[in-house]
Amino acid sequence: MVDEIFLLILSCGIAFLFAWAFRTLPGERWQILACLPSRKRPDGTWTGINLTYYGFFNSLAYVIAVTIFILIIGSLGIKLYCALTVILPVLTIGMWTSRYIARWVEKKPSTFSVGAASFVCIIIAPWIILLVNMTAGKWLMFYLPMIETMAAMMIAYAFGEGIGRLACISFGCCYGKPLSECHALIKQIFGRSHFVFQGKTKKIHYESQLEGRPVVPVQALTAVLYTGAGILSFYLFLKGFSRAALLLPLLVSQSWRFTSEFFRADYRGESTVSAYQIMSLLAMGYILLLVFAYAQPRRVTPTLMTGLQSLWDPGFIIFLLVLGIVSFVYTGKSETTNCTIDIQVVANNT
Repeated sequence: MVDEIFLLILSCGIAFLFAWAFRTLPGERWQILACLPSRKRPDGTWTGINLTYYGFFNSLAYVIAVTIFILIIGSLGIKLYCALTVILPVLTIGMWTSRYIARWVEKKPSTFSVGAASFVCIIIAPWIILLVNMTAGKWLMFYLPMIETMAAMMIAYAFGEGIGRLACISFGCCYGKPLSECHALIKQIFGRSHFVFQGKTKKIHYESQLEGRPVVPVQALTAVLYTGAGILSFYLFLKGFSRAALLLPLLVSQSWRFTSEFFRADYRGESTVSAYQIMSLLAMGYILLLVFAYAQPRRVTPTLMTGLQSLWDPGFIIFLLVLGIVSFVYTGKSETTNCTIDIQVVANNT
């Protein structure tokens, strides 16, 4: 019963967050979080650096995803430091590739791609797990079971990208096609449940001039599908169905990534089928091959309370804080907008 209560509370929290975000974040004021003065001009004003809600929600997604991963790994009785040996290199490579593969595909200097990062992480994760087991695992006397660890990563990824889509809503990127250009059935489905973005600095405006027009809420669909798959997979994992818990978020996330691109209006490359869609198909085939070819040497039974206890660690809390700050700075410093700051004294308050 503990498993069901925990997942119900988690589901309700995410539902409340999404209900607020889907109504609020398309608005103009929810793009820029803060402006920091950087260089003073001769006229007394300052050139400023914009910190975005895109970075805030991305950092929130990273923190939640890592917390979910440590919780699941901890439920297997695996210590925190053992889990960090595999998640740190995967996160580092994923954050790095999110920028550079997107530049290669979209031919733009200032962009990120979660799709590219997830593809790279899915490809390298099994090899990192094997390498950790052969090195640090032998030295420190621990073992990371392949299927369970991969399942934990995929569940964490589903939560992370699902919540991370709130960043796309606030920034106005990864946007859907205008309803006026869609099939009549799509118009009927999303006639009342669509997004209307406001703000000249949102990507949907300066890239496609779609400010103020109803568009397919692709980001919201992605958020709901991914987190829903994450919650169901988490439950399957806790009940001992680790292979199903690995395959469900994989198939849901990558098949939707392939399908959703047909509903998107942002630039995804010149070809009809984008590079990101090809990556999603390759990722599915790769993990399916791994699941059916890998012989699991032993089965580990998860216990949720053990995982919850593993979260109450000062070192882990500090790690989450550092991770949140680093990811916020890395993804939140806007390179597509700037600002002018005029700082004055309020005479009546001196």
